[in-house]
Amino acid sequence: MKIRNFFALLALVLVFVSCDNDDDNTPVTESATFTITIENTLPAFRFLASGATGFLQPGDSETFTFNAGRGTYLSFATMLVQTNDLFYAPEDTGIRLYDDNGVALTGDVTAQVLLWDAGTEVNEAPGTGPNQAPRQSGPDTGADENGVVLTIDEVNDGYTYPAVAENIRLSISHDGGTEFTVTLENISANSSLPSPLAPGVWAIHSIQEKLFTDNAAADEGLEDIAEDGNNAVSLENLTTNTGYTSPLAPGVYAIHEAGVYPIFEENETDLGLGLEALAEDGDPAPLNASLANFSGVTAYGIFNTPEGATQPGVLPPGQSYSFTFEAEEGDYLSLATMLVHTNDLFYGFGEGGITLFNNGVAISGDISGNLDLWDAGTEVNEYPGAGNNQPARGGGNSGPSEGGSVQIVNDGFLYPTVADAIKITINAQQ
Repeated sequence: MKIRNFFALLALVLVFVSCDNDDDNTPVTESATFTITIENTLPAFRFLASGATGFLQPGDSETFTFNAGRGTYLSFATMLVQTNDLFYAPEDTGIRLYDDNGVALTGDVTAQVLLWDAGTEVNEAPGTGPNQAPRQSGPDTGADENGVVLTIDEVNDGYTYPAVAENIRLSISHDGGTEFTVTLENISANSSLPSPLAPGVWAIHSIQEKLFTDNAAADEGLEDIAEDGNNAVSLENLTTNTGYTSPLAPGVYAIHEAGVYPIFEENETDLGLGLEALAEDGDPAPLNASLANFSGVTAYGIFNTPEGATQPGVLPPGQSYSFTFEAEEGDYLSLATMLVHTNDLFYGFGEGGITLFNNGVAISGDISGNLDLWDAGTEVNEYPGAGNNQPARGGGNSGPSEGGSVQIVNDGFLYPTVADAIKITINAQQ
């Protein structure tokens, strides 16, 4: 009798506990539809490198160093002080730093330097004009010219000026890799017009960018340099627009089981399934094809068309990719996209990806904090944005093999933080 009562009481307790648990449990969702958005958040800088040149008296010289790859140009501007608004600079497209064969420019390049008239102040006799920098009462005191930037040979102002090579010398040395050193010299001591060179600016850029435009009105920064030797405005504009920038390349994603590593294994050599092509060339096709036979992968695909675009392409700063998939409780997401202006770097989660559900609830929100910048270990790294074996400069699977392992990049170069470069958000509909 006591035993029967005991089991009856136990049954009541179990019923009560079961009812209590049913009241507290959150219903578990078995599947959801996810949309991933990948945004390139890098600034769209115009110049790879830039800086200031100093005040150079006759006999003075200075140097500056930078990294630049094929397809880049050097521009600079510095005032010929004993004039109203004349300055030394190359053609508005700049000085090409590599020839068609990829050979770096070296030696004396003064022949590519011209004497320009900014067209902002009426010229006076060189070396004697009362509104020229050494003699004027203050900046911007000469008569306005309201002209355009022209070479002094095109101006025909009736004055005689020394040949460029009498006053200035510009030489370039190639220090190895993608590094150059430029030497600027004031050699005007024995010129017919000895003159200081005023503070100016220099920049490294593509052919699409310019410090000034031939036969167009000078901007404020150039006017300040050419009239008063004041480089503050130009230098500020250059500094604001100088830095590392890069597209992101088309990438791949995989939905997979826990403990599956479909893209890479950390601290191991490349699996040989297509990561090398993605990380060196921005080509996701080989890796995507290999996922078809990868055990534990339930879905996969390529993301390659920027939002609003009609065809596949790289992802410039300020634009985004997106893709949608379905997944179930227990599924994980892995992905990879190349940082284009590198040799073999890519953004991705850890080797095992990220879980798509948290206690039965599909995740949503910003998941960028799970990303790292990874080095595929397949090609030796070069200076970011300047390496001649990087895809934008004709490289891609052309650099020296590294024979390394996949790991978070740590090569001594400086890269943007992940948060400054890429943002990934996930939106779930259950």
